[in-house]
Amino acid sequence: MKNDIKVGLIGFGTVGASAVKIINENNAKVSRRAGGKIIVKWIADKDITTSRGIKIDKKILTTDAYRIINDPEIDIVVELIGGVEPAHKFIIDALNNGKHVVTANKAVLAKYWEEIMETAKKNGVDVYIEASVGAGIPVIQALHDGLAANNIKSIYGIVNGTTNYILTRMLEDKKDFAEVLKDAQKKGYAEADPSTDLEGKDAGNKLAILSSIAFDTVVDLKDVYVEGISRITRKDMLNARELGYVIKLLAIAKAADGELDVRVHPALISCEHQLAAVDDVYNAVYFVGDAVGPVMFYGQGAGGASAASAVVSDIIYISRNIINGIAGRVPSVFFEKGKSKIKIKPIDEIKFRYFLRFIVLDKPGVFAKIAGVLAKYGISISSVDQKEQDSGSKVPVIITTDEAKEKEMRKALAEIDKLSVTKEKTLALRIEKGE
Repeated sequence: MKNDIKVGLIGFGTVGASAVKIINENNAKVSRRAGGKIIVKWIADKDITTSRGIKIDKKILTTDAYRIINDPEIDIVVELIGGVEPAHKFIIDALNNGKHVVTANKAVLAKYWEEIMETAKKNGVDVYIEASVGAGIPVIQALHDGLAANNIKSIYGIVNGTTNYILTRMLEDKKDFAEVLKDAQKKGYAEADPSTDLEGKDAGNKLAILSSIAFDTVVDLKDVYVEGISRITRKDMLNARELGYVIKLLAIAKAADGELDVRVHPALISCEHQLAAVDDVYNAVYFVGDAVGPVMFYGQGAGGASAASAVVSDIIYISRNIINGIAGRVPSVFFEKGKSKIKIKPIDEIKFRYFLRFIVLDKPGVFAKIAGVLAKYGISISSVDQKEQDSGSKVPVIITTDEAKEKEMRKALAEIDKLSVTKEKTLALRIEKGE
């Protein structure tokens, strides 16, 4: 029986350093829970000279990732470099060398899900990925184990801390989008180039992973409809709150009639829903199972220590499997090669209620023109509110609608935006029940 588990880390940034710190400082507890001693044998990084603020033997540092991947003594390879390449190649080569893998790399997983899981299964090794979605929030393990008896009906997630922070602070601090973004960058909550977060791509990667596990299928990133938050203003947040809603960037996946509805976009959700109270950089994932009903997981969705908590937990899980001789026998992620993918329902065919913000000329007959176009496409109006004059002769008009197909709404808005009385492109946000 194997008693020592040897680990190699590829990537010694914030998460990698935090993971090594946890293993070193809590080694007795970590090893006891794993069932054997966990030893960090190698750490690979491009930069092995800068101090990370933790005590390590410099002899275990290397700039060559393949010193880890090709070392016959290494049991677990931990990939923490981020980006798609060479991370993807490192993961595949490690799996083909019979190494178990822990990764936090959502971009690689979303793009190469099928290849990675197939390679792991072929080689009888485990891939654990908890930190890829929600950092330290144990949503992957919950899906794989705690909720395994359920058919998951729907997922609603706030899975990007940057956008959640921006939307929260716009509303609470009375600041506009650009000002809050700048503040988020100063505090380290947003990257210098925040486009991946703001355009919804980061949340899209995470939703592809969650959906693939929850619905026992392969959801490609290209199948996920994605919209970002850059057009939302503080006034939109206030108008939504007057109606009893908050605006959140939601990652949504639903199973219905043999199809999957998978999308990321800003949406209005009732102030009474549990997700409405998830603010700032916090994340939450709300599952609805056919047996358990609704359950929600909440916590810090980013940060070195939070992600490292999940990474070390994954190392413990794999170590238990190795020590008990069951590694690779029960897949760490459900995967069945050749299984037909569940059809993704096009967003054009989905019905929503909508929150519409028009900027129009303040003159008689404008509302009648807008209402006429909506009626032409079978869209019923639920409520109307004309706000104070914006500037000059322009005025905002807020309309909520009854359910309408996305494709009909797009046709209607394209026509409305061409009217001479319409002065800006209409903002359309979907209203979600969160069920």
